[in-house]
Amino acid sequence: MPTTPDMTTASDPGLLDSLQHQVAVFARRAEQTRLGGVGQVRNSMDRAAYLLLNRLDKEGPMGVKALAASMGIDSSTVTRQVAPLVDTGLVKRTSHPEDGRAVVLQLSPRGQARLDEVRSSRRELMAELTEDWAPEERESFCTLLTRFNSALSARQMAHAAPGGEVPATPES
Repeated sequence: MPTTPDMTTASDPGLLDSLQHQVAVFARRAEQTRLGGVGQVRNSMDRAAYLLLNRLDKEGPMGVKALAASMGIDSSTVTRQVAPLVDTGLVKRTSHPEDGRAVVLQLSPRGQARLDEVRSSRRELMAELTEDWAPEERESFCTLLTRFNSALSARQMAHAAPGGEVPATPES
């Protein structure tokens, strides 16, 4: 049976320890602050809502199954997470044009305005946190973070159990 090489033997174990620690600290701080932005918008939208609204904005109206697949989560999770967004008027449920029994989720005008507001606030926070960085450093960080998220997604895909959740994309 082939074995997977131990990553700590291929690289500096101290560096990998530091990397895993910094990723854990980042995850905790990101969750604590929700990287929500600045001003009144700060902490005003949870991660699941933001990601769902963002996906509907980027990909357009879609059914629950398609949304779940594109986000790498279970359909029941999407249904549960979308319910409060529908209740607050951020997402509209409509009938599928070709199959009236199917439901299509769509970003409402109110949802679009709210998403734009949150994006602007988060953009302001990113500018504030990296204000003393050179533009090349911001670009490098974004490139490396995207690459890191892609590697996590690929690993999730490779280790997904049959019938399990669909692997998430880096944007999820």
